Parts: sequence; C-alpha cells; structure tokens
Amino acid sequence: MKFLRRITVDTGRVRAIGTVVDEGRQTALAQAYSVDEADRLLAHATSSCMLFPLPAP
Repeated sequence: MKFLRRITVDTGRVRAIGTVVDEGRQTALAQAYSVDEADRLLAHATSSCMLFPLPAP
C-alpha cells in the first residue's frame, strides 16, 4: 500500500475499492485504492497473486 495522504480521525469516512485487473489460470493481478468523502485519492496498491486449485472434496 502506498499512502499519498495522511489518514487521521479528521479525514472522515474513507472508502476502499478493490478490483481484479486480470485473471489467468495460474496468476491474477488485483488493484485497490482508498478515497475520502471528496473522492481524493488517499492510497493505492497492486498485487500479483498465484492461484491454486482447491482439491476435490
């Protein structure tokens, strides 16, 4: 997570939004960001994730 602005009690309500950018068979790319009530960007992040199949029950 890369914080672009300080988040304190005075910031007020913070909203976090996360999305999957791309999903393949073995990996996925996700992104997330946080905004304040005025929709100013507070923080953002990206993540590369490995996908593992669940064993059959």
